[in-house]
Amino acid sequence: MNLHEYQAKELLKKYNVPVQEGIACNTANEAEEAYRQIHTQYSSKFAVVKAQIHAGGRGKGKIEGTEQRGVAVGKNAEDIRNIAQNILGGTLVTIQTGPAGKLVNKVLVAQDVYYEGPNPVKEFYLSILLDRSKGQNVVMYSTEGGMNIEDVAHDTPEKIFKEWVHPGGGLQGFQARKIAFNLGLSGEAFKNCVKFVTNLYSAYVGLDCGMLEINPLFKTSDEKIIAVDCKMNIDDNALMRHPDVAALRDITEEDPTEVEAGKFNLNFVKLDGNVGCMVNGAGLAMATMDMIKLSGGEPANFLDVGGTANAQTVEAGFRIILKDPKVKAILINIFGGIVRCDRVAQGVIDAYTSIGNIQIPIIVRLQGTNADVAKKLIDDSGLKVQSAILLSEAAALVNKAVA
Repeated sequence: MNLHEYQAKELLKKYNVPVQEGIACNTANEAEEAYRQIHTQYSSKFAVVKAQIHAGGRGKGKIEGTEQRGVAVGKNAEDIRNIAQNILGGTLVTIQTGPAGKLVNKVLVAQDVYYEGPNPVKEFYLSILLDRSKGQNVVMYSTEGGMNIEDVAHDTPEKIFKEWVHPGGGLQGFQARKIAFNLGLSGEAFKNCVKFVTNLYSAYVGLDCGMLEINPLFKTSDEKIIAVDCKMNIDDNALMRHPDVAALRDITEEDPTEVEAGKFNLNFVKLDGNVGCMVNGAGLAMATMDMIKLSGGEPANFLDVGGTANAQTVEAGFRIILKDPKVKAILINIFGGIVRCDRVAQGVIDAYTSIGNIQIPIIVRLQGTNADVAKKLIDDSGLKVQSAILLSEAAALVNKAVA
């Protein structure tokens, strides 16, 4: 589960991780009032307005049809109001959203941390994630933080350091000091960085994060180390341990069909093709999608109904697939090892009867437990459902449907 920047920062504060303070706002009026509060509380000359969406690249991204960027600095209350007005309700297109962009429903008005002081300011990059190949968490960091971190990774990968953390011992003191040293810090900034990294790792583990990215990690002119931005992803499997975090879910940032599928415990991912598929088992689903491509079609979705599929879940899967206007055919490929084929067949019949006249071809391949019973159910139903035994037969029917 992804979190917004303002949500992630509030969680980090519980682990004593210093962050750029700010106030989340839904309207331009709220943004103007937030600026006044921040100006009074932190004596900030300026404030930053940040679009809150589940995607990176906001600083370079623009609101569709305008020159307004997703992150902008305002010098006074009027500036902040105008920027918020330009961003809210607009579609922000960034390198990570694709051309469709994302609708902005909220902005974060944050304090200015680039204030003058005795020392130069500096932007770094730091993230923590799981390295599956080593079975360890890895801290990735660089002296070259900020908006161009993708270019750094591509052009100068040697500037990105990695520190692996053994799961049995956690982040050690010498590792936190090594990170601060490699970032070129000294004195008070060095000490603050060691504390920051230690507490950040505690947050990563304590919140069951899948990924935690701070960009930029910022050294202020008075040697403080703070998180100016934060991207946080929580492991979905661990949300049962964090009901307070689960409550932060913003379903407006997710694909509506995927949200609906989740209500029925269906593993669904929307794609851009023309053949809807319903399969039991992730491996078989991937093979089925390959078969669809080889037969001349393009998969419109990944849909794994799992081993506990019944008539209700199959009907729900049907309804979700049929919401996509691009779908020209539906292929159901079930291998009845765990789930019984007759259950799926009954679900197909019930869905067809409940939904009414389905205009597109439905191709069903059922193999395994009770496959003969399932075939008889479908044949006796009188519905316009095409059955296949071999994958090659199903492929030929798919090819005919999309030709």
